[in-house]
Amino acid sequence: MTLSLTRALNLIGAWALALLWILPLAYAVWTAFHPAAYEARFDLFAPLTLENFAKAWEAAPFARYFLNTFVLVTAILIGQFILGTLAAYAFARFEFPGRNILFALVLVQLLVMPDILIVENYRTIRALGLIDTIGAIAIPYIASGFGIFLLRQTFMSVPKELVEAAQIEGMSTLGILLKVYVPLAVPTYLAYGLVSVSHHWNNFLWPLIVTNSVETRPVTVGLSIFASIDSGVEWSVINAATLMTSGPLLIAFLLFQRQFVQSFMRAGIK
Repeated sequence: MTLSLTRALNLIGAWALALLWILPLAYAVWTAFHPAAYEARFDLFAPLTLENFAKAWEAAPFARYFLNTFVLVTAILIGQFILGTLAAYAFARFEFPGRNILFALVLVQLLVMPDILIVENYRTIRALGLIDTIGAIAIPYIASGFGIFLLRQTFMSVPKELVEAAQIEGMSTLGILLKVYVPLAVPTYLAYGLVSVSHHWNNFLWPLIVTNSVETRPVTVGLSIFASIDSGVEWSVINAATLMTSGPLLIAFLLFQRQFVQSFMRAGIK
């Protein structure tokens, strides 16, 4: 009896959380595809329209915002892959003084909230003269403690026999990294890449602080300015713009959700 009650409560709780998550999205989809007259009332036979998307696209330079965001997440991901791979390889396979201390400092980064470093990061970016550039958004995120940790754990699981065989074949240290370690870590790269892209696509506070112009704003900041009171509150258009900005991530997740889950499982993330 107790077990059945527990399962029932878990089921009710799961459905409640699902409804809390899906209702705002359902409302956004409804208002985005229907005229403004149906923002606050539900009519099963209400006419469908794409006019809200056209209005949103014309009201703000979303094409530029999408380009900025694509360049941003791509630059961050490439930088994280290069730096994370080299650092993880060093921590996993080389013995040098202070290795454990340095790796502990990398892990400390996981405990520090990025918002705490905003002031110091802003001072550094200003000193470098990079305010209002895409590079200013990307630089603080190039060194990822999580990425280094994840790749180090993967590299440590590579059998030493493969490394020894590569050394016998005369491969250099860099060659072993590129031809042995990196191919075996592809699932980890995929898992981390999905997390990195989704996080930086949705990042808002830091880009808001260091960008001032259309030429550098990502979609999150552009959407915030578009939905401000000064531009008027027309929820059908605002929700259409919201779906446009979040749509690529939603579509990517729906298409690759199986690969997403499998990548994390293979990477050893529970």
